[in-house]
Amino acid sequence: DVQLVESGGGSVQVGGSLRLACAASGLTDRTRFMGWFRHAPGKEREGVGIIYRSGGTAYYAESLEGRVTISQREDTNTLYLQLNSVKPEDTAMYYCAADNDRCELWAPSFTYWGQGTQVTVS
Repeated sequence: DVQLVESGGGSVQVGGSLRLACAASGLTDRTRFMGWFRHAPGKEREGVGIIYRSGGTAYYAESLEGRVTISQREDTNTLYLQLNSVKPEDTAMYYCAADNDRCELWAPSFTYWGQGTQVTVS
């Protein structure tokens, strides 16, 4: 089965950058989408970025575009999240997700989820 393990979280100073990694295993050619979501206390889980694995086309939350980059390393099935100029509002648990099909691109109903990695901006 698909397994996702996030890493790279921790404490980041305001204005700095973070780079998270998601090590994926059990993916198939039918696993067409992967993405990053985040969940802050008191807020709903929100999408950060989604990537179409075949070709690497990425889509970003409108509120984050310009600061965020989603990329993948296909040979190791690793997904990356780069977020620059971080703000305290970026503090959240960040989750990696994967799915075969998307009824709606930004729907939160991804099939597979990692355990998350905590990012704290101060």
